[in-house]
Amino acid sequence: MAQRGEAALPGDGAGGTAQPRAGGSWDSALAPGEFAAVKGAGFDPVGQVLGTAVFQLGYTGLWGCPGAWSAPGGVKAPSSRWESSYAQLVNTLYTARRLALARAVDECRALGGDGIVGVTLRADEFPAGGLEFTARGTAVRARSRVRPRVPFTSHLGGQDFAKLLHGGWVPTGLAFGISIATRHDDWRTVRRVRWTAPNQEVDGYTQLIGHARHDARNRLALDAAKNGGDGVVVDEAELTVTETECPSFGYSRDLAAEAVFVGTSIARYARSGRPAGPGPLTIMRLEREH
Repeated sequence: MAQRGEAALPGDGAGGTAQPRAGGSWDSALAPGEFAAVKGAGFDPVGQVLGTAVFQLGYTGLWGCPGAWSAPGGVKAPSSRWESSYAQLVNTLYTARRLALARAVDECRALGGDGIVGVTLRADEFPAGGLEFTARGTAVRARSRVRPRVPFTSHLGGQDFAKLLHGGWVPTGLAFGISIATRHDDWRTVRRVRWTAPNQEVDGYTQLIGHARHDARNRLALDAAKNGGDGVVVDEAELTVTETECPSFGYSRDLAAEAVFVGTSIARYARSGRPAGPGPLTIMRLEREH
């Protein structure tokens, strides 16, 4: 794994010497422009890869009415009565995504790839129950005699991947930030959403989604640092809000906000003896003077 501040260019270092599949044939999910960009950056596609994992998500770790606030990790939120933890569910969501990604990396390694570009992550309902988590992308191999110890993963497509390399940065891995928080509709919130209420902010809802997003962003940064990244390029930021009937008070409800951030952690090259990227172009005006 590349260390912070001393990342190596993909293709540097020791590692395996697996070759692409027999016959030299390969498939790719890259569009023509992305394919050309990857080739121009010194990489060759070696095949599509897919990792999948089906998980049953039943027990959330929450029991009873959450009170005004509930958040993982012991974080104190405004108007807190008492807290129940979603930590078990959040850990399962991390595990499912990482397992699917690890299986895609295994396929990449088997093809002799040095990394995966254009990774897409999905979580869909499985017909027999539960959720199916998938990671799909195109494995690429650097035109180099040496191999990285661990294949990198990146959501960036071919053109963005090439721009990243030309700019002096290297992807170190896919990073996740997941957080779930829940809030009980107390009398202050109910009073602000009834049909007779004036136009105004529902501060309880604002605090709920703000807390979930802030916590997910912090977790994304921590995950990027574990990958050896100096920073992270965010791919998607999803927020899902669901409501359930309060188990303690049948006439009221609880709201849960789930924030999911996905991105690619990046680090600078260890070697920087020459300016990164293509040289400057000379531009001449072609307008005819009168």
